[in-house]
Amino acid sequence: MMKITIIGSGNIGLSLAKGLVEKQYCQAADITLTRRNLKSLNGEAAAGFKVSDNNRLAIFNTDVIVLAVLPQQLKKVMEEIKPSVSPEKQVVVSVVSGVSCADVRNELGNNVQVIRAMPNTAIAIGQSMTCIATDNASQDNIDEVEKMFETVGAVVIINEDLMTSATALCACGIAFFLRSIRAASQGGVEIGFHAHDALKMAVQTAKGAADLLLQTQSHPEHEIDKVTSPKGCTIAGLNEMEHNGFSSAFIKGIKLSALKAGGLYENKD
Repeated sequence: MMKITIIGSGNIGLSLAKGLVEKQYCQAADITLTRRNLKSLNGEAAAGFKVSDNNRLAIFNTDVIVLAVLPQQLKKVMEEIKPSVSPEKQVVVSVVSGVSCADVRNELGNNVQVIRAMPNTAIAIGQSMTCIATDNASQDNIDEVEKMFETVGAVVIINEDLMTSATALCACGIAFFLRSIRAASQGGVEIGFHAHDALKMAVQTAKGAADLLLQTQSHPEHEIDKVTSPKGCTIAGLNEMEHNGFSSAFIKGIKLSALKAGGLYENKD
């Protein structure tokens, strides 16, 4: 059974830990969670996870070290754990935005195998879209990390130069789609539904649209054509959204998030 240490048990770190246990990739006792304030991990400790406020000790005898801290905190964390990292026994998985494999090796040592992974918070329910990339890890380690993230969603292996783009589309993207669902529910209230009904209807409609594409492998425009009749209400609504910049705003938001993600590690502000 793999032993995993997750350094930085914030939203993504905890989502990963809980998702892996929920999908039975490993037991809670096989995962060590670290955080400076251990009181915030009382619930996880009660659930059987190991917890620690000492990153250097927490990686002892572990197989996978997951770096899940903020980009601005990463250098300090890597300086702390460097003396305890065993390159021949451990693989380092970084889920930190804007940090390259080379950046990690520059701090931990050139012989350390590093794999970048970019999940999103749906990992907690086994529905993440995770992109992974590496420039030096063995195929065995790539396969194991891919297997680890496949237990909590879908995985795509990409070139590392696309990782900041993956951050914008998948990690930031979950917030974009959530905001679109929220907007749809607000529109539902305006046309007469109670808020809780409008939200339920918007959520299920969005889920149906996503599942339709996943299960049929169809293109969005092909499915849109099926519900847009001449002079109909659907095409009228779509065109009104486009006249007000719906697609353009969405695309611009993704591009700006990608630009921002690429500079997070260097930005100390």
